[in-house]
Amino acid sequence: MNNAQPFIDAGVKYTPHYFQVPLDYSDLSQGKITVFARELSLSADGDSTKPWLVYFQGGPGFPSPRQNGNSGWVTRALQEYRVLLLDQRGTGNSSVISHQTLAHLSSEEQAQYLSHFRADNIVRDAEFIREEFGVKQWSILGQSFGGFCSLTYLSLFPESLSRSYITGGVPSISRHPDDVYHATFKRTMDKNQAFFQQFPKAQQLCKQIADHLLEHEEFLPNGQRFTVEQFQQIGINFGVSDTFLPTYYALENALIEVNGKPQLRYEFLNSMLFEQGFQTNPIYALLHESIYCQGFASNWSAHRVRQEHDAFNYDKSKPFYFTGEMVFPWMFDQYQTLQPLKQAAELIASKQDWSALYDAKQLASNKVPVSCAVYADDMFVEMDISRETLTMIPNAKAWITNEYEHNGLRADGEKILDKLIAMGEQTAATLI
Repeated sequence: MNNAQPFIDAGVKYTPHYFQVPLDYSDLSQGKITVFARELSLSADGDSTKPWLVYFQGGPGFPSPRQNGNSGWVTRALQEYRVLLLDQRGTGNSSVISHQTLAHLSSEEQAQYLSHFRADNIVRDAEFIREEFGVKQWSILGQSFGGFCSLTYLSLFPESLSRSYITGGVPSISRHPDDVYHATFKRTMDKNQAFFQQFPKAQQLCKQIADHLLEHEEFLPNGQRFTVEQFQQIGINFGVSDTFLPTYYALENALIEVNGKPQLRYEFLNSMLFEQGFQTNPIYALLHESIYCQGFASNWSAHRVRQEHDAFNYDKSKPFYFTGEMVFPWMFDQYQTLQPLKQAAELIASKQDWSALYDAKQLASNKVPVSCAVYADDMFVEMDISRETLTMIPNAKAWITNEYEHNGLRADGEKILDKLIAMGEQTAATLI
């Protein structure tokens, strides 16, 4: 464990921790990588002896939040916990994965290396840290993909956990990703219809932009050609709250005339590049479908399922619809920083021997209080699938609500975490 200097801001003490962990826990000869985690505690607590709460970020492929002030869910958590914000392997200040860091590897080596960056090893990293800290048990909070990690933790190391809190992230423990994408394409269409109903002019604006892209070359500030398919992908924003109006504003000012000819404004093109988070965090594109895989290949599930939802395949004769939280093989042809990783992506999509992420037998005998916020209108994690899973896990309680979108923890985290903590205490009381 290699620790850097802590600092204090707004009454919160931030202590960075660096750990050297095995790349492959089953083969230590494969070497080590760095995993970073940031400890948060109230500065007034001094050398805190409060129990730990470990946060698992959504994604996959994005670092833990860079907390700014004592606010949101952290405010509630710090009342009774020390918080550990884990930069999952490959992200943030951990040994990062990008087109730059993978460039020296062959496609086969890239795919092999990336295969060690799923939830099972993220959880093993957390266990490594727990043992380094000498902590008997701690609590975990998983948002979105972080909830998937939570069920993996409950499967592999349940004795290490005192509580589990999950927000917008209860996956199926056995379904094929095709089932997931059939559900999410339908949810995505629901969001499209709600958007276009609220802003009737938006359909015309979207078709104007899409048709323009079919007829003219437009380039993003990084030199990448901008396409209809890329434009459609900004629909991922519809899965979080308060995004309809900003999207409409962006559409309203997308096109201008230059010397009598239509052109996309630089501001619009720049904002479209900013939307492409997988340019800087490629794990999301490379491993997104594999988070559902146990002993089978995804074979570009979202792309195949999309063909059964043909409304999303735009041409001028059709209405325009945005897509959602899906990855597609064409992304590795079009996106500048994904192009060097195309062959690795193909190998990952065809990989069949993925290890198990969940232990159904262990989950069926679960004794850890599990408290979940399940969002009824979640565009990313289907409510019915979440409910199906929770019926298999004793001592798991769900708060099902349509008050929030998928980003409820970010939008109103103090209230949500407070409710989940209370639910966990109720469950724990029944186990005494």
